Amino acid sequence: LAALERQIFDFLGFQWAPILGNFLQIIVVILGLFGTIQFRPRYIVVYTVWTALWVTWNVFIICFYLEVGGLSKETDLMTFNISMHRSWWREHGPGCVRRVVRPSAPGILEDYSYVSVTGCIIDFQYLEVIHSAIQILLSV
Repeated sequence: LAALERQIFDFLGFQWAPILGNFLQIIVVILGLFGTIQFRPRYIVVYTVWTALWVTWNVFIICFYLEVGGLSKETDLMTFNISMHRSWWREHGPGCVRRVVRPSAPGILEDYSYVSVTGCIIDFQYLEVIHSAIQILLSV
């Protein structure tokens, strides 16, 4: 259920790398449950290997959002450099007040706008870190 919840918020932010990872997590968990119930050793081995990869992926996400080792949360790495979308929590976190400011300079496209976010109780990167930490705890 935690992976499904995370999948929904990653879809809202158009973060394609986490969407792919969450999708694989959901599929492998289903296979792991089936392998455990039916005692299929190969499925259990696949689930065990995937769990190690899943923990590694979540550690990477924690390092990404905390900008450890030269990583920057301002890059388009999570969207495969396809789009400029970011974490959904950036603008919709608890207590955040989102304000759209339209440019007043001539020659700028009408549909272009700047989003100002203020008053967040907790910054979006910490919400992402919490989500990844929960995934790691559930995996262990």
